[in-house]
Amino acid sequence: MADEDLDLSTLSDHELVEQMHDDLYDGLKEEIEEGVRILLGRGWTPYDVLTRSLVEGMRIVGVDFRDGILFVPEVLMSANAMKAGMAILRPLLAATGAPRMGKMVIGTVKGDIHDIGKNLVSMMMEGAGFEVIDLGVNNGVEKYLEAIATHQPEIVGMSALLTTTMPYMKVVIDTLKEKGIRNDHIVLVGGAPLNEAFAEAVGADAYCRDAAAAVETARALIARRQGAALAREPA
Repeated sequence: MADEDLDLSTLSDHELVEQMHDDLYDGLKEEIEEGVRILLGRGWTPYDVLTRSLVEGMRIVGVDFRDGILFVPEVLMSANAMKAGMAILRPLLAATGAPRMGKMVIGTVKGDIHDIGKNLVSMMMEGAGFEVIDLGVNNGVEKYLEAIATHQPEIVGMSALLTTTMPYMKVVIDTLKEKGIRNDHIVLVGGAPLNEAFAEAVGADAYCRDAAAAVETARALIARRQGAALAREPA
């Protein structure tokens, strides 16, 4: 835990960023807000604050979550601290036109109202530099189509915790195929009862076992798609 008597303003930039990583790990919301404001006050760009303090801090959290060192309640605290920092940075990032990793629409599918896993993915993705549009729970195919048309995301994410609602993911994917837009989007699916074989069977691009895996998979697939697009460009 952070030293309560520590004056963040006395730290060098490097020391402050390292401390912010620790504070994110410990889920210390007020310290993260203070650290973000100090770095901005020292002339850091909003994008540098995001990537070097928040994104890198959440990457460390994600690795330990994946490895079983941290658990969901602790990661939620870290993610909430990150969101506090993002609340300061978001309008500044929009004003400066800072680059984003990509955009994701995510929701729990129709008939399912479980959202802890989805919320964790949303926060981890945002912490990794993605713009996330969270549709909430119990989403029918029309909600996904409306969000896709409005936001034009690179990634569509679907979550389910009930075996009875899992098949609805195929309904959404099949509808994207019917509309001729399936190949325009990376489709990620997740939830406790799912596995890689199910994801392949319903036509998703990947199954993500947890929030850390979702971030890693999204980054890899976005990079692959961008590489393919560059390869198609005329010389």
